[in-house]
Amino acid sequence: MIFQENINILLIEDEEFDANRVKNTLKIFDDKLVIKKIFSDGRSALDELRKNKLLYEVVIMDYQIIGALSGEALIKKIKEIVPEIQIIVITKKTVNITDFEFANRLIEAGAMWYCTKYPANISQYIYQPTDFILSIINAYEKRKLEIEKRKSFSKLKLSVDEILAGKQIIGESEAIKKMMRQIEKAARQEATVLIYGASGTGKELVATHIHYLSARKYEKFVRVNSGSLPKDLIESELFGYEKGAFTGASGSKIGLFEAADNGSLFLDEIGELPPSAQVKLLRVLQEGEIDKIGRTSSIRVNVRIIAATNKDLFQEMKNKRFREDLFYRLNVITIRVPLLKERKMDIPRLVQFFLAKYVDEMSLEAPLVSENAMRFLVDYDWPGNVRQLQNVLQRALFLADRRIEAEDVQNALGGAFEEAEQDLSYDGINWENYNSLSWREMERGLKKSYFKFIRNKTASDTEAARKLGLAPSNYYRACKDLGLK
Repeated sequence: MIFQENINILLIEDEEFDANRVKNTLKIFDDKLVIKKIFSDGRSALDELRKNKLLYEVVIMDYQIIGALSGEALIKKIKEIVPEIQIIVITKKTVNITDFEFANRLIEAGAMWYCTKYPANISQYIYQPTDFILSIINAYEKRKLEIEKRKSFSKLKLSVDEILAGKQIIGESEAIKKMMRQIEKAARQEATVLIYGASGTGKELVATHIHYLSARKYEKFVRVNSGSLPKDLIESELFGYEKGAFTGASGSKIGLFEAADNGSLFLDEIGELPPSAQVKLLRVLQEGEIDKIGRTSSIRVNVRIIAATNKDLFQEMKNKRFREDLFYRLNVITIRVPLLKERKMDIPRLVQFFLAKYVDEMSLEAPLVSENAMRFLVDYDWPGNVRQLQNVLQRALFLADRRIEAEDVQNALGGAFEEAEQDLSYDGINWENYNSLSWREMERGLKKSYFKFIRNKTASDTEAARKLGLAPSNYYRACKDLGLK
């Protein structure tokens, strides 16, 4: 037996003679191919489908029936009610099985297959009875595949919705509303996007929304901080390499462009890319191809580039540190992320959002925020932008006791090691609060505090790395180790 389950059929046919011919054709399999009901007009059939959407797997319908509703119009109405149901059309309108225009109209309307009813020498069966039966079985299998596909897409959509819910852009200011309009417009297009913004403003959040609101939302979203990649490894990380391409290449490596194929690649700190990588990136944007180290032929990729920078790329071009042709390839759609001090009206909502988040994560009791504390938070200029606000609120939760006061915010801004009373301190550090820590924990705490201090006093991660005397890649790794990234 070529099928294991019953296939329930709704037959729409206004001529008893032709309805009997369908029955006769299916009679050999009448225990499996079950005609549940027969209707002679389209309206009655649609009413039945509305009442019993899950009862039928396949509709067999005459193309021309009595009543105003027939043909392609009836097919479309059926698919509106039950999108996954499969429709087979039988007709005496044409016996020309190569009538492609007619067939195309049926398929566009939503039918799966059609056949002619009969030539002159057949009176008891549908023409091509074997093909007719096979088409019913195929229709049943196609319906199952479409249901599974619909379920898979529902799960993917739920996953995307969860990602966006966890990556909310908070704010009602005009600056944020304008940015959101730009994000939605960028998401509807396929062009390259360049995001400008100071450190801590939320450039990655913008890139995430562009990807997950776009047609590529069910594909991969790959992120990379260009400044964190060692200069001697950046090309192999981005483009990959083949086995034996160089000493130590014991196997092949898929680069980030291949990993992001059909999806989006977010290149943060794009201004940190070295010249050689800039050339290869330009080729990807122009040709849609990557040159993999050790491979003689190019590999085609379909990747949308979303780049971000906190640098003035115009100045970088003047100083010959960034290619002009690459800049104009990247600078198709531009989005500027506003500074936090430019949207102070959003700060109360951000405060409530982050406090609720941290209270939930750390299982703490939700504190009240005093009017003085909120006024201080709103009036402060936040050189480290939203990232600094997050950090301060997280620290304030530990410093406060059920109620966050302006003093708690000031202490959180000042750093963990500026709270000491004079008689308990040495060189400004309150050892009373930290005398139970091991040397390793103390060293980590001091390092983390100083990194935060420098980062909040500088305009970008690159500048912070320079002040600390570190290469950008080493600075980025240190921040990651300390939980600052």
